[in-house]
Amino acid sequence: MYIPPAFQETDLSFLHAIMRTARRANLVTSTAEGLIATPLPLFLENHDGEMGTLYGHLVKANPQSKHTPGAEALAIFMGPDAYVTPSWYEGKSRDGKVVPTWNYVAVHAHGHIEFFEDVDRLLDVVTRLTDFHEAQRPQQWSVGDAPTDFIRAQLQGIVGVRLPITRIDAARKMSQNRQPQDRTNIAEGLSQSPDARDRSAAALIPR
Repeated sequence: MYIPPAFQETDLSFLHAIMRTARRANLVTSTAEGLIATPLPLFLENHDGEMGTLYGHLVKANPQSKHTPGAEALAIFMGPDAYVTPSWYEGKSRDGKVVPTWNYVAVHAHGHIEFFEDVDRLLDVVTRLTDFHEAQRPQQWSVGDAPTDFIRAQLQGIVGVRLPITRIDAARKMSQNRQPQDRTNIAEGLSQSPDARDRSAAALIPR
């Protein structure tokens, strides 16, 4: 991913937070048959390895787990993003030399992927992934609510994913290259949007 120096993000705690809140990643592997990508919910274990480890699972019918990766795998997480109108720039009224842009956060996590079918490991991954997404619900469902033999049968249809992170490329493009008044205008404009994604982006614009 091309990242201009002004937008490069290296704060590991911030990057981990994006991975946790993104809800879904695109998991990409390069194989002899070509690139394979799967949209996939993943959870991060930040104390597993120097940069953390990602876990998830694929349906067994997905060919991604059957083709040996020829290089590191890539998990792509997208954070808050928003269209930025030139109407918020001071330059619009001064000389009109302004154009639209897009603010966004993108995190690319690289590592050597492991696929596994061990039932106990699969159960652990499924349980932790479920608990993570059920945590904010008033009435939480747990894997243990379903019959054990039913869950064991379901586990036969999936393949586990483990991706120890060895490198992270991340961009945080949130109008850092604009003048303070422009940043204020952009943040105020996005914060008034009816779209929650715009309001999330507004909170990341430096004032």
